Amino acid sequence: MAGEVTGEAPSIDLNADLGEGFGAWRLGDDDALLTIVTSANIACGYHAGDPLTLRRCCAGAVAHGVAIGAQVSYRDLAGFGRREMDVPPDELTAEVLYQLAALDGIARAEGGRVRYVKPHGALYNRIARDPVQAGAVAAAVAAYDQSLPVLTLPGSAAAEAAVGAGLPVATEAFADRAYTRDGTLVSRREPGSVLTNPDDVAERALVMVTRGTVMSADGHRVPVRAESICVHGDTPGAVKLARAVRTALETAGVRLAPFTLPGSSARAARPARSAPPA
Repeated sequence: MAGEVTGEAPSIDLNADLGEGFGAWRLGDDDALLTIVTSANIACGYHAGDPLTLRRCCAGAVAHGVAIGAQVSYRDLAGFGRREMDVPPDELTAEVLYQLAALDGIARAEGGRVRYVKPHGALYNRIARDPVQAGAVAAAVAAYDQSLPVLTLPGSAAAEAAVGAGLPVATEAFADRAYTRDGTLVSRREPGSVLTNPDDVAERALVMVTRGTVMSADGHRVPVRAESICVHGDTPGAVKLARAVRTALETAGVRLAPFTLPGSSARAARPARSAPPA
């Protein structure tokens, strides 16, 4: 593993995408991931997730002290939210608001609440560079609850739009995705864009947290700044990846806990648990 943490040990959030099954179709192991992560990006029904699945995920998150995030997306069940869409800004704002309100209602019924918002898939990537759609998403979050953080890439159009709307911004890095030299993610259409080796993914996460860098796909050292590290719930072997990341971080002295930002409702999330056995 990369070098040990020196001085005051840092704290980092570990998030994963959950609730992405639909009806009889199951994707990922939500129950297992909820014993490992500190924040859960729960689908809101537009790219995946049905009401029963979302209710079970929210109940599980509350039981495990995991912060609940609304994983909003394009209305794209057939494409799993990974097809970019040209949605008019007022329509996109309404659709994000609809998803956020629905998940928060379910979360509250289970004794929790939505603590942050993280766009999914093609919407995440589009608003990283498109200020119009980024502004539409930020407008929806601000209309619902101006204390909710938006979880996104640092320096992105989404981050700028959130700040402009008066929203807190939490930055994240991706342990299981390849990076370009400009700090964006390699397209999933490219070979090697998704990393599946637990040792490699854990090593990358530790370097991200302790050194603030990641190696790009073409061999350049890229700076990263993150309050949260993501492992995708639909990545092959996601549970092993997430467990390897958590174990590596805690072994190095890094504290795992939901991210907290001044003035954000995320600060009310429960403290993290100790790591589960390997």
